Amino acid sequence: MSSVVEKPQSAPEHCPGTQSDKAGRAAACRGCPNQQICASSPKGPDPGITLVKERLESVKHKILILSGKGGVGKSTVTALLSRALAARDAEKNIAVLDIDICGPSQPHVLGVQDEQVHQSGSGWSPVYIDDNLSVMSIGFLLSSADDAIIWRGPKKNGMIRQFLSEVDWGHLDYLLMDTPPGTSDEHLSAVTYLSQANLTGAVIVTTPQEVALLDVRKEIDFCRKTNIKVLGVVENMTKFVCPCCQKSSEIFKATTGGAKKMCEELDVTFLGSLPLDPKVAKCCDDGKNFFEEVPESPVVRAMSIVIEKLLLQV
Repeated sequence: MSSVVEKPQSAPEHCPGTQSDKAGRAAACRGCPNQQICASSPKGPDPGITLVKERLESVKHKILILSGKGGVGKSTVTALLSRALAARDAEKNIAVLDIDICGPSQPHVLGVQDEQVHQSGSGWSPVYIDDNLSVMSIGFLLSSADDAIIWRGPKKNGMIRQFLSEVDWGHLDYLLMDTPPGTSDEHLSAVTYLSQANLTGAVIVTTPQEVALLDVRKEIDFCRKTNIKVLGVVENMTKFVCPCCQKSSEIFKATTGGAKKMCEELDVTFLGSLPLDPKVAKCCDDGKNFFEEVPESPVVRAMSIVIEKLLLQV
């Protein structure tokens, strides 16, 4: 019989980590009930890497969704991709893992923010949106949507390891991992724990203006330095589509040629452009399925092109 998951135990704020030479010996370790265990335990590769590998063996494609800059619609694009993949083939199983620890938005965008995560003998059970689409997020473990998560690196890393190694995903065709902006703790943790789990690659989301593309170039460099295959770049909010007259106009002007030009320069696949449609934005706020509510939206049509190109890459 399943039971509601309790909140994860908090690690000391300045915990050096079990693999550190200072484990059990640092000032932060004083008074910790695990001090002696950490001090005497052998140092070596993080055992979590093996646990993640074993847990994700039944997941065919594992894809990171990255953005160099916040506010480019990365979480919306992740939700669109998951909905599109699930709608394309009812026999394919899709899941979203929200590892934006401090800003989890997938429960709200996918319309399941009031659900609870349960635990069984096989691990945490993700929340199902449709028969072939599920999601897991720290947002389900908070007592209130307004609760701030004020964690240092080790605690966030531990939470990501738990998500990757303790969630009972079952057999999946695609696991999309929504990450925070930038190249920080969460990204390094995900890359480390997925290092032996056959990570398929990363999709990078940007907007057309140069200030966003500057950060995307850093994100691509991060992928190359960490041996992550860049599956392609999605340019979001390329044009604004008026819901009344259907005319389009540029909100973020591509002064340097936009994402397509950047992809040509960096030899990266350009997956496509998504317009800005207020109807889709409203669906995100209401947690509704874009493909059912606004099937005529130019965003939905553009997403089908993105999906076709992405499937060629994976």
